[in-house]
Amino acid sequence: MPLPAPFDRMRLPVIGSPLFIVSGPELVIAQCKAGIVGSFPALNARPQSELDEWLHRITEELAAHNRDHPDRPAAPYAVNQIVHKSNDRLEADMATCAKWQVPLVITSLGAREEVFSAVEGWGGISMHDVINNRFAHKAIEKGATGLIPVAAGAGGHAGTLSPFALMQEIREWFDGLVALSGSIAHGRSILAAQALGADFAYIGSPWIATEEANADSGYKEGIVDGSADGIVYTNLFTGVHGNYLRSSIEAAGLDPDALPTSDLSKMNFGSGGNTKVKAWKDIWGSGQGIGSVKSVGPVADMVARFEREYEAAKAALAEATA
Repeated sequence: MPLPAPFDRMRLPVIGSPLFIVSGPELVIAQCKAGIVGSFPALNARPQSELDEWLHRITEELAAHNRDHPDRPAAPYAVNQIVHKSNDRLEADMATCAKWQVPLVITSLGAREEVFSAVEGWGGISMHDVINNRFAHKAIEKGATGLIPVAAGAGGHAGTLSPFALMQEIREWFDGLVALSGSIAHGRSILAAQALGADFAYIGSPWIATEEANADSGYKEGIVDGSADGIVYTNLFTGVHGNYLRSSIEAAGLDPDALPTSDLSKMNFGSGGNTKVKAWKDIWGSGQGIGSVKSVGPVADMVARFEREYEAAKAALAEATA
């Protein structure tokens, strides 16, 4: 389906996923200027009043970019809302998003009709992340515009289903916007996501290894040095299963091969559940696709790399099927 405005002006069909702590105005603005959707979790802006300042800055800088570069306008930006009962900021954060008429709201850990309705009310688009077809149905039934299937290998909170299976089941009944997540870190993988039926590739972990990311230098180097076999899937640190860098777990003095389990009632996005270490701050999330990330550099360079790889993959496919 044709992409709705303002997504029809993107350089690549890519949404930069929201990264807890890591995503801030610098990263989002750089992503949008480079031609892909940039996003951040509302909870990254602390205290809550800072969210208004962030959205003001993002809006003004992207508008200035568009005035100066009418031939290559910025892509829209997105804000992620954690719709779980543990988030006591949701109402205030949604009010701030309404003030700035955020183009895209990404919701996680709960689908709520009033949230989707609010976004629709100001003319925005809502996309909800899901780990299976059952949750996908629920999100659309409650009013989400689109879906983000979080397949096996995605960084942070992630599911276990193959993207082939998940996309097939969703596209049997849903023809709206879909952004596929899970180990996408190369231009050919962006094309593969489209081949599976997605409108966008939803990419997270590679952005950690950029100059604009608000990440510890050790975290950035961990992404560069890491590979798929260095990722551990556990629910210990937040109560929800997710993928994390093995090296960060070892550095915290824990055995990645002998981690106990937690439960959803222990969910806490900053405390680390039952452990003394903090998820995201001490324990670093990462997807399995980081083997293609070879160095730390600016966002613009990474987007340019993705574009070269994407165009090369399209050309190779066209030649192979000619």
